[in-house]
Amino acid sequence: MRNFTQAVMAFFLIAGTTLWVNATAQSTSSSAKSESKAQRNKRIALHCIKAWNENNMEEILKHLAVNTVDYGDGSTPPARGIDSARMFMELWRSSVNEYRSDNEIAVAEGDYVFIYADWSGSFKTDFMGMKTAGKSFKFTDVDIMKFDDQGKITEHRALVFSRMLRELAGKTD
Repeated sequence: MRNFTQAVMAFFLIAGTTLWVNATAQSTSSSAKSESKAQRNKRIALHCIKAWNENNMEEILKHLAVNTVDYGDGSTPPARGIDSARMFMELWRSSVNEYRSDNEIAVAEGDYVFIYADWSGSFKTDFMGMKTAGKSFKFTDVDIMKFDDQGKITEHRALVFSRMLRELAGKTD
């Protein structure tokens, strides 16, 4: 009888532990699911920054929503749509050498990802009518990206990018 009692107790101990482990795993899994969207967005945003460094515009474009909007720093009209984004990226890449980011810090909150980074490069040519040819630059900026439920970037903002261009070109407005 004693062996039977020990066997039953062992069974309930193992069964109870298994139930506790499963319940804990489900709790952790549901917690991870609530964080997974923000973490996914952060991963995609950092991946796009890396693609800039590697001059891989097609990799960035595949993560943009068709109706994406680039607001820049708000000093110019927003660029609307993936074709506008493609056109700007091609113009930028044809005008700039060695555009790079360093020291990236990314924070994800809900649908938004904020990336603080140091950027540098030099201009091969004048850019959009500004006298920038031969000038080097280094600046720190914050890129803000908003994502939809499918993980596509629907909005982009950069806090100081346009100001850096104007200062480099000698235009202070």
